[in-house]
Amino acid sequence: MSYQPHRRKRRRISEMNVVPYIDVMLVLLIIFMITSPLLTEGINVELPKVSLSQSVSPAGTVILVTVDRDGNLFLQDDKQPLLETELVQKVRTAIGSNANYQVFVAGAQDTAYSNVVKIIALLQEQADVTAINLITQQ
Repeated sequence: MSYQPHRRKRRRISEMNVVPYIDVMLVLLIIFMITSPLLTEGINVELPKVSLSQSVSPAGTVILVTVDRDGNLFLQDDKQPLLETELVQKVRTAIGSNANYQVFVAGAQDTAYSNVVKIIALLQEQADVTAINLITQQ
């Protein structure tokens, strides 16, 4: 009888090595983090410079619509909130046949964005306002 050394059978590793995949994912993450701000930058244009005295023309009719934090509507200096239909009617009356008017919308800082957008759309559709200016603080 001959002696044969006990041979060990090598077992194949059936587990997948994920380290290279993690390396690739980290590299892709870094690439996307660097390139994503560059994609949202937009086109550089030179904007016109306007002084404050040129932005508001006192010769025309100035109509101020205010939206408070609860969505209440006010026209000019009225302390009484208006319904949407009343606002549209009063803005139409204020504009009248005057072609030189400016409509300003002031929204409270804590009001919902949808309240301001809704009023802008309402004024454009029902009161036939062509241009609306938004008021912000400097």
